Amino acid sequence: MTKQSLLIIGALALSTVALAAPKSYEIRLAAPAQAGQMQLAAGEYRLKVVGSDVIFTNLDTNHSFVAPVKVETAARHEVTAVETKNEEGGARISTIELGGTNETLEFGE
Repeated sequence: MTKQSLLIIGALALSTVALAAPKSYEIRLAAPAQAGQMQLAAGEYRLKVVGSDVIFTNLDTNHSFVAPVKVETAARHEVTAVETKNEEGGARISTIELGGTNETLEFGE
């Protein structure tokens, strides 16, 4: 094999890995909120859906939190949007609409 062939094979392998990685979304929480059983501080987060879990990564601290989620299919969402409900213990994330997709994440108790 020539060097050029190896470079092409390497580039194809890397592009395959990039396509297989879950897409990430960014959200901002203006106040602390609970996602499932996980308490999240106010701030900016990157989230990725992996199976039936969502991984929140705080962009300031780089700490990650995992919460179970139910993925529902709905109409296509133009932007990523977080819906919270105020409860006695504070704000609780009920759903997150993922912009550019038809997926809505629903959080349980």
